[in-house]
Amino acid sequence: MRVMTFNCNGIRAAARKGFFDWLPEANADVVCLQETKAQIDQLADSVFHPEQYHCHYYDAIKKGYSGTALFSRIEPKKISRGLGFELADSEGRYIEADFGKLSVASLYMPSGSSGEERQARKFSFMGDYMKHMKKLRKKNRDIIVCADWNICHKEIDLKNWRANRKNSGFLPEEREWLDALYDKVGYVDAFRLVNDQPDQYSWWSNRGQARANNVGWRLDYHVVTEGIAKKVKAAEIYTAQNFSDHAPVILDYDI
Repeated sequence: MRVMTFNCNGIRAAARKGFFDWLPEANADVVCLQETKAQIDQLADSVFHPEQYHCHYYDAIKKGYSGTALFSRIEPKKISRGLGFELADSEGRYIEADFGKLSVASLYMPSGSSGEERQARKFSFMGDYMKHMKKLRKKNRDIIVCADWNICHKEIDLKNWRANRKNSGFLPEEREWLDALYDKVGYVDAFRLVNDQPDQYSWWSNRGQARANNVGWRLDYHVVTEGIAKKVKAAEIYTAQNFSDHAPVILDYDI
């Protein structure tokens, strides 16, 4: 089972940059997208509904903002949209698909980089979302949460970690939140199970030559339960083409 997560930074922009032309080559069974930046009625074109997939979107109330999507070869038994709190649901930040005993979700964590108010909203989201992750664990299901987490966990996960210790995305409180998610709640960073190498990044600033010089951040993770962690076979960050300021993160599972 091949699962992809990708912050497309505007699904229509990603389409123009060739994402849907490349998608069949990726051969993913499930595709989780974040930051689609489009309303459902703006995605009537067949390019946004590839024939090989069952396509499900969750848009934000605000036009051209946020939004998530999930494509799957197998039709899910159930699709759930939203998390039950305003910041998530008004901005279309979470969509979840159930396949038997497996749930796969696409999550777009808020960014706090634009100022203190946005960071406060991000912390609020994190608090509410942690409750959801704890509830999922109690359901005794296999879970894969694919997301732009907007957080780097360890120093290895971003190039200029020293300069970013006081910046959103690498704040001590954010990193501690991931520590709790992994060490206390019992989730696993699936990518690091099979790739412990440095310089593995999934987002680059548009400033300067960040992408060309691989001065990046690993913000896009597959976070999984222990049962799924035992089935991770391979991981790849696809950088051969640029569809967004993020790159697709693709993992293969023995499922």
